[in-house]
Amino acid sequence: MTRAAAETSATPTAHQLWARSRGLLLALALLVLAGVVLAAVRSGEQHGRLDPRSADRYGSRAVAELLADRGVWITVVTTTAEATAAAGPDTTLLITNPDLLTERQRKALRSAASAPRVRTVLLAPGPAATRTLAPAVEVAEPAQVSPRPPDCDLPAARRAGDAELGGIRYSPSAEAPDAESCYLSDGLPSLVRLPAPGSRDTILLGSPDILLNDRLAQRGNASLALQLLGSREQLIWYLPSLDDSAASDGGDQGLLQLLPSGWLWGAAQLGVAALFAALWRARRLGPLTPERLPVAIRASETTEGRARLYHQAHARDRAAEVLRSATRSRLAPAVGVAGALAHRPDVLCPALAARLPATGPDVTALLFGPVPPDDQSLIRLTDELDRLERTVTTGIPVPPAVSPDSTPAKEKDITS
Repeated sequence: MTRAAAETSATPTAHQLWARSRGLLLALALLVLAGVVLAAVRSGEQHGRLDPRSADRYGSRAVAELLADRGVWITVVTTTAEATAAAGPDTTLLITNPDLLTERQRKALRSAASAPRVRTVLLAPGPAATRTLAPAVEVAEPAQVSPRPPDCDLPAARRAGDAELGGIRYSPSAEAPDAESCYLSDGLPSLVRLPAPGSRDTILLGSPDILLNDRLAQRGNASLALQLLGSREQLIWYLPSLDDSAASDGGDQGLLQLLPSGWLWGAAQLGVAALFAALWRARRLGPLTPERLPVAIRASETTEGRARLYHQAHARDRAAEVLRSATRSRLAPAVGVAGALAHRPDVLCPALAARLPATGPDVTALLFGPVPPDDQSLIRLTDELDRLERTVTTGIPVPPAVSPDSTPAKEKDITS
């Protein structure tokens, strides 16, 4: 093409690309900005969640100070090694997020909690945590956190009275016949105490809300929290962290295994959204525009190009039909058959047979026969059609070519 034709190409310009994509880019920027702002706000509110040193609404400094006034010594730890080293006889081990721990960490904590008179308090443990730390309990569907009566004989619960509990519910199995179930919701408790030999016990709380600063003064939350956490002289307050070296199970993990499940779901949703956006922004080709070619292309080159396409696609059926149809269209006027009836064998073939000698070719098989099975048969069909047309138009029988492999001009146009 000339330079002028190139300048009028359908390739979009930078301005057109910006005009098409600016709406999508603006929406994406707003989405990212909203996510950053929301993450910053929520992280600020829950910076010290269940931390006994935090005074914000999600912290637990209020209950920690009440426990300290009662003579309970609180030790805050953030690693499994610190928690197992501090746990011992006459201690309470509080695990604020047991589901964050690996199987290796849970086994280490269970071993450390086997000392005499050790109480282990688990806050909202899920199936993975209870499987190791409280195997005699099964996890059920969660319930809404709301004021509930004790509904049990546990002294701490009866003295506290109504408390705001709920969250994850539990179902003690037959392996724990002495389990005490309190604060029921549809028959399933959100507080379970599992006694063990050596004056040990494990307490499961379905929700940590009674320990939060903004909920401690509600109902009997403070009384229940103080009795559960203040029954021993020392309280080990374990806040699991992601930078704990014990969190590694010792094996190499791939990138997908290290990513939280929420990130994988988010990536899948973004992929689907990107696919729909691509379909939405897709553009079909515009209407065809006639264009004068800068050079002249010979008809023979066009014919040879089409013939090569036929040959490459092994389209012998299409090539044979094109040859037969063109021959029928040219022979019909020569034998007095209307063009509209040229492709009807019951009309064209008798008219041709009257113009041919008795020893002539089978016109029906030649003009309306089956598809040639191979390239050589297609070449022979081309030769026979050419001889038939010359015989009819000149009235002189044309003998076959000397060599069966000879290729007339018409055949070259089709199979080259």
